[in-house]
Amino acid sequence: MKPSARTFPMRRLLIILFWILVWQLAAWLIHNNIILVGPAEAGLALLRLVPTKEFWLSVAHSFAKISLGFVLAFACGLALGSAAYRFSFLRELLAPLFSLLKSIPVASFVILALIWTGSQNLAVLIAFLVVLPMIYVNTLAGLKSTDPKLLEMAQVFRIPALKRFRYIYLPALLPYLISGCRVALGMSWKSGVAAEVIGIPDTSIGERLYMSKIYLDTANLFAWTFVVIVVSALFERIFLALLSSLQRKGGVSREADRSQSA
Repeated sequence: MKPSARTFPMRRLLIILFWILVWQLAAWLIHNNIILVGPAEAGLALLRLVPTKEFWLSVAHSFAKISLGFVLAFACGLALGSAAYRFSFLRELLAPLFSLLKSIPVASFVILALIWTGSQNLAVLIAFLVVLPMIYVNTLAGLKSTDPKLLEMAQVFRIPALKRFRYIYLPALLPYLISGCRVALGMSWKSGVAAEVIGIPDTSIGERLYMSKIYLDTANLFAWTFVVIVVSALFERIFLALLSSLQRKGGVSREADRSQSA
């Protein structure tokens, strides 16, 4: 007997409650609010933060910087990946650069970026540098996965470049982009906030995390960490929903074209 649709949300809720209970038991056993606070203390700290103006300014500042870095990396990675697919010499030329970007530690990026741009635009640059190789690699892999028979047919029937991209390249590319973005979106927030903690730009989530560490305010540290998780998850859902919507529209368009041709 298959589980009902209501079973899965209930099971997920029970799993979440289980880990909250484990967290609370660990806090009781350690019995030291500097090392670990319980979920109640972290929740109360969050409730104290939310009504303040500084909270929303910090969230908006970090969201704007990290999102900008991600969007710029997405656009550049898409453009460079497409160009590298078209020109093999460019692909060979960029290979060492992207291998380097993938292997350099984020901390090294942050220190160099502090010298180059200062702390205010640090999260933009770090999110950009971390996300760019992921989008580039997935764009290149998606375009390479295009069915060669469809490309041959498009060449024989002289299908225009725009229609060729929409009906042949895009359906092959989108699954790779969606898969890459699932990782890249989380990494952009992890690296962006880590950069803010090191650079300490004014009115940012990273600054609030750093101040929590300085004052040994573990409850606030957990509260701000929870905020990062929630904002990152919301941004990920919105962006992936847009890509999935584009994928569904492409599928509908292809089905409509097939029915018309039939």
